[in-house]
Amino acid sequence: MSAWLPTSPCTPEACAGHEGRTASVPHAVLRLTGAVALVLLGILGAPPVRLLPAGPRHAVVRAWSAVLVRAFGIRTTVHGRPGRRGGRLLVANHISWLDVLLVAAVMPCRMLAKSDIRAWPVLGRLAGRAGTLFIERDRIRALPATVTTMTRALLAGDRVAVFPEGSTWCGRAQGAFRRAAFQSALDAKVPVQPVHLAYLRPDGSPAGAPAFVGDDPLTASLWRIARARGIRAEVTLLPRIPPGRHTDRRGLAAAAQRAVADRASERTPRPAPGLSAQTTGPSATDRDSAKRPAASVHHWVSSSPAAASSLRTPS
Repeated sequence: MSAWLPTSPCTPEACAGHEGRTASVPHAVLRLTGAVALVLLGILGAPPVRLLPAGPRHAVVRAWSAVLVRAFGIRTTVHGRPGRRGGRLLVANHISWLDVLLVAAVMPCRMLAKSDIRAWPVLGRLAGRAGTLFIERDRIRALPATVTTMTRALLAGDRVAVFPEGSTWCGRAQGAFRRAAFQSALDAKVPVQPVHLAYLRPDGSPAGAPAFVGDDPLTASLWRIARARGIRAEVTLLPRIPPGRHTDRRGLAAAAQRAVADRASERTPRPAPGLSAQTTGPSATDRDSAKRPAASVHHWVSSSPAAASSLRTPS
């Protein structure tokens, strides 16, 4: 693993605690059992579902994703409308592995994910069958090919979703949007759809249980979410940025990040102790002097080594 991957200061100890009601152990086990059954159903049903026309296929994906999120006891609220079909780059803040399911429940699309996920038991196979685009985080030379693949998918009319922070944050603060992925939207001349994701407690404050940050094991995250009660996920589809409004990825990434940050500020999030939004400037490898993307949503040179902070991101 490279020592200079995108980072965040969030840790499980500081950010991922659950304050509030908890489900009993039998109830939590029941939730996990239901979730596992749905994942297995998804794996078995993926081949025939892929043969369906786009409309019915997307409806099945939305329903399956929504039911899987609900299986963990999380209710979902959606603000905004997906709008017309067609190629579109979706960019969202990144908090949890649940983010992928939330986006799919609202607007089925192809996800950009780290190549490590291919080796995940069960989930890796499901991601591959869902048309996930994989990126090798440790090979910066692979970036041009990845952006080209994304561009082709967008030109074919697919929606492609990325988490341009490149690492998970706890939801009380936000990282900078890396620019490389935005080159695909410029090349394909498609809109960019900013999306804001939030996990909230009953009083409207950020919920810690869903945060998948730092060295948090997936098993611990699954159990913490299964035990938590009263969590609501909120998906906000923000106004699309039409093609041509920004002529370079620097301006396009900044506009998308500003839209997501403005939505987050409306909720007046409470920063966790010692956390603030990332303000580290771009490195020399993130400049826009050349058309070829020099950095990725998963590969950005920051001022802190990756080992010191959050790197765990499924997308």
